[in-house]
Amino acid sequence: MLTQTINTQAINTQVRGKIAPAHPVTDQFGAITGHVGLVATEFSYRKDEEIYGEDEPAEYVYQVITGAVRSYKLLSDGRRQIGAFHLPGDVFGLESGATHRLAAEAIIDTTVRLVKRASLEKAAGVDVQVARKLWAMTASELRHAEDHMLLLGRKTAMERVATFLLEMDRRLAVAGMMALPMCRRDIGDYLGLTLETVSRALSQLHTEGILGFSGARQIVLRNRQRLHNLDP
Repeated sequence: MLTQTINTQAINTQVRGKIAPAHPVTDQFGAITGHVGLVATEFSYRKDEEIYGEDEPAEYVYQVITGAVRSYKLLSDGRRQIGAFHLPGDVFGLESGATHRLAAEAIIDTTVRLVKRASLEKAAGVDVQVARKLWAMTASELRHAEDHMLLLGRKTAMERVATFLLEMDRRLAVAGMMALPMCRRDIGDYLGLTLETVSRALSQLHTEGILGFSGARQIVLRNRQRLHNLDP
């Protein structure tokens, strides 16, 4: 749960007993709300720390500043299904209902900005530009959910791993290298595969010269075309 204290100078947010100083809204939040005078607070989470839980009130919308976040659901048999990885610049926590459908945790030490959902909704009610941008963000999340459903339902294990690597290459690669914040177990829980299956697929891709390793989580794609050919 988050509680927010407002004064005329700034906004401070208290989260589980900690205080995060206010910061002006920037980036995607700035594009949506900057011109209507909203500000966002900034808060840091340690590795594996919960940001919000499943079924908790959806009172805030979040943006990753540094680090990475996973959103996930625990199934009745104890298995975990990761729905999305949120990387720097990504906005998450947008909900159609009053509560969060998934939980969210920091994968590594992470800093996020957050803004009150009620403030965004109020701004969208009087400003068509804000409403359109929020709709565009919601539509983007829906497209990702549809793509993820197709991945889980119709693709083979190797096709799933190829899809994931191409997605991370697009979102993370710097100078031809991806530094993955997530571990292979996270990748497996995102792709609906076991840890062993993910490891075998990566080893096969390495053997075939499609990718190379430079550290435990640093991957270089050596042949993107061949990887694309594995992603129907």
